[in-house]
Amino acid sequence: MRININWRYIFVLMAVSCQGIEQDGKQTENTGLKPASEYFPAEKAKILVVGTFHFDYPGRDAINAREEDKIDVLKEPKKSEVTELVHYIERFHPNKIAIEAFDAWEATQKLRKYRQGAYRDQRDERYQLGMRIATDLQLDTLYAIDATTMSEELEKRDSVYTAALFKDFDFKNEDPMNARVWDWVNRENQLVSKVNLKEYISHMNSRESHRYGYGAYLVGDFKLGEFRGADILASWWYDRNLRIFRNIQKITTGPKDRILVIIGNGHAAILRQLIECSPEYEFVEFDGI
Repeated sequence: MRININWRYIFVLMAVSCQGIEQDGKQTENTGLKPASEYFPAEKAKILVVGTFHFDYPGRDAINAREEDKIDVLKEPKKSEVTELVHYIERFHPNKIAIEAFDAWEATQKLRKYRQGAYRDQRDERYQLGMRIATDLQLDTLYAIDATTMSEELEKRDSVYTAALFKDFDFKNEDPMNARVWDWVNRENQLVSKVNLKEYISHMNSRESHRYGYGAYLVGDFKLGEFRGADILASWWYDRNLRIFRNIQKITTGPKDRILVIIGNGHAAILRQLIECSPEYEFVEFDGI
């Protein structure tokens, strides 16, 4: 049987089909579909999050550096590397600087004394980066954005329940993936004395490092009980970072703001997600300054 094909008709159908594909790909007005971004302002406040290790090694992290892996930012070569890092961050030209501190730390009062010559022997990144950059750029305020957690409030209301909730929460879970997290963090801690500080901070603030830093909290003790580990993370760690983000919102005055956030890198991993998803902010990559 011979089949008669109307090639002209086929070509017309193909043309219409291709036009439809092109139009859908471009999300034309004919479809009514638009990118979600078109519903929000194009100009957004910019935030540069500089996630760091704690320069003064207070020893309050889940995994702390060994003595032989610690550096001294007041001695060469790290002293000069801090200067290089400071000058690099200043290229962002922030008009506001936020640090990991509580109001009781009196950040702005300390900044005023720093500008008069005090605290120059302090290794803490809040001094070495925050106050130094604020002084260089003639900013007169440091914003303290750290926050307490809902779990602390729960403990005050029901200490028995909270004790049961947090039982065995010690970052020593036998989950094999938890061991990989410890290996990763320990190896990273060993590198800071061997790598240029700016390069090390850049590495810490990469999208991949933040992704796995976020994920490190989703293994180990996260698997305690049926949902107990998830409830701990929600009321303790995630809640704290949500409140930190809320504090950033409080200091934002408009889309012209350029906010520098200096904070422990564990926080930076979650803040990246919150800032990138927010319709109010633009997340600035550390390598993109």
